Amino acid sequence: MTSPDDVRLQVLHTVRILGYAGTSPVSERAGLPAAQVDEALLDAQAAGQVIWARFETDGGWSLTEAGKAEGEKLLAEELERAGARVVVQSVMTEFESLNHQVTDACTRWQLAEMGIAETGMSLAETIKELARVGGAWAMLEEELVRRLPRFDGYHERFSVAVDLASSDPAWVTGTDRESAHRVWFELHEDLLATLGRSR
Repeated sequence: MTSPDDVRLQVLHTVRILGYAGTSPVSERAGLPAAQVDEALLDAQAAGQVIWARFETDGGWSLTEAGKAEGEKLLAEELERAGARVVVQSVMTEFESLNHQVTDACTRWQLAEMGIAETGMSLAETIKELARVGGAWAMLEEELVRRLPRFDGYHERFSVAVDLASSDPAWVTGTDRESAHRVWFELHEDLLATLGRSR
């Protein structure tokens, strides 16, 4: 049975990773029943840890500074219970190099698409580079999941997006889907939050 603290951790952490999302996406990503997530979000709202905002027809939750601080406190406790701090720090060090490669590939691809780069990358080159980095991440993910199972799935989601990009380039950096860039951005935020860091 999931404890109330575990639910708070998962909900606050998921809102941080997604940045801005409705209850259903938070529920789906956290792997918790919608009713349980809704209750946790309302409790967090009452505590000043999340806020609800609406933009035209779209509404969603986002973290306040108090929510970010509470989430990081809960994550630090989880990290200590799992004895995983050294592992996450080690993975983060290796991730930083991979992050530079993903950022560079996506930027060069976007510039090439806009026709304003002399050193742009073709779609085929971009996909090849992202697939290579994804393979390197897979090994790091395995190491992390042994201590923190919630990191499971990033490699699969990233790989699916890279595969789909061969038939639809929007899967490289699109913001309207779980593109390779979006999944990687969320992974980066997950690692930063786990270590109590900011971008």
